[in-house]
Amino acid sequence: MGADIFCRVVDNFGDIGVCWRLARRLAQGYGWRVRLWVDDLASFGRLAPEVAAGARMLDGVEIVMWTAPAPARLPLDVVIEAFACDPPPAYRAALTPGHRWLNLEYLTAEDWAEGCHGMPSPQGNGVVKTFFFPGFTSRTGGLLREPGLLAERDALQADPSAREAFLARIGIDPATSASIARGDTDLYPVFCYPDAPVAHWRQVIAAGPRPAVIALLGGSAPGVQPGTGHVTTLRLPFLPHADFDRLLWCGTVNGVRGEDSFVRAQWAARPLLWHIYPQEDAAHLDKLNAWLDRLAPPEPVRALHAAWNQSDATALAAAWQAATGAAWAPWVATMQHWSGHLSTDIPELAAAIVDSHKAG
Repeated sequence: MGADIFCRVVDNFGDIGVCWRLARRLAQGYGWRVRLWVDDLASFGRLAPEVAAGARMLDGVEIVMWTAPAPARLPLDVVIEAFACDPPPAYRAALTPGHRWLNLEYLTAEDWAEGCHGMPSPQGNGVVKTFFFPGFTSRTGGLLREPGLLAERDALQADPSAREAFLARIGIDPATSASIARGDTDLYPVFCYPDAPVAHWRQVIAAGPRPAVIALLGGSAPGVQPGTGHVTTLRLPFLPHADFDRLLWCGTVNGVRGEDSFVRAQWAARPLLWHIYPQEDAAHLDKLNAWLDRLAPPEPVRALHAAWNQSDATALAAAWQAATGAAWAPWVATMQHWSGHLSTDIPELAAAIVDSHKAG
C-alpha cells in the first residue's frame, strides 16, 4: 500500500509538522510506502535537520521537493492533500476511481466538523475526493498519536533524574535542569506567534514567589529580553519532534500555537495556553471557544485564554493569578482527564485513514 502526502508550507511549521508526523505513522506503523511532497524544504529542515543536510529518504519516508513544474510521478494508492493544497494538474489527471483521495482539513472542535467529515466531493471521471477532518469526537478523524507515546510520557514524568538529564541535553544548564526536575523551579515552554503577550506574562510570573524559566522555542517572541531575577528567559532552537514532545512533558504550563504543537500539548496532560492562529473578523476565537467548551476547564482558564489571544495585559494578570491559585489543582486534573479521554474515546488519525481506505 502507498500514499502520497502533499504539503504546502503556509504558516512555516504547523502544516509540515502535521504532515511529517502523519507520513512517519503510515510508513512506520503500517508499512506503507509514503512519499511526502513539500514545497519548502528549508522550513521542513528546521524540524528534521537531516532534510536540511540533503536527505531525501528519512524514517521510511521518501521526500519529494514539490517544484513548479512538479516532478513526474504516478499516483500511489492513497492521495492525501493537506489543507486543500491541491496536487499538481498532471498528477490529478492520472488519478482513477480506484484511488482514495483525501482532503485532510484543519483541526477544529466546532460541531460542524462532524457533519463535514467523510463528505464526498466528485471531481469528474469517476474520481471522488473525500473531506477528512481531524477532531475531538468519535465522529471525526481524531488526532495523531504514536503507539506507546503515553506510556513514554508517564515514564518520564515519573522519573526526576530522566527529566533532569533530558533538559540538560537540550541546552538548559545543569543546575537549572536539576531544579526544574525537583519541582523547585517552574518551566514554561513557549512556541507562539509574534503577537503573544509574552513580555506581560513574564512580568506577571515575576510578581509571584516561585522561580521560573520561560523557554522560547524556534524564535518565538523575538522582542523579549532574557530578564533577570527569579524568572529567566532562555531561547531554545527548534527541536526534533520527539524532543519537543518530551519538553512539553516537563512543562508546568505549555504555551503552544496553531495545530501540531497544540495537539502535542494535549498529549502532555499538562496545563496549556493555546495561541491560536489569528483570522479576520476574530473567527479564530470561535475555534478557541469551541475547544474550551469541550474541555470545560475552570473559568479562570477560559479567561486566561481570552486574555492571551487578545493581548489584554490587565485581564491576563488577573486570570493568571486565579488560574495558578485556587484553580490550579482543578486545571491540572482537567488536563489529565482530557488527555485520557482523547486517548480512549476518539480515533487515532493515521488508523482512521487506514480504516477508511480498507472500507473503500
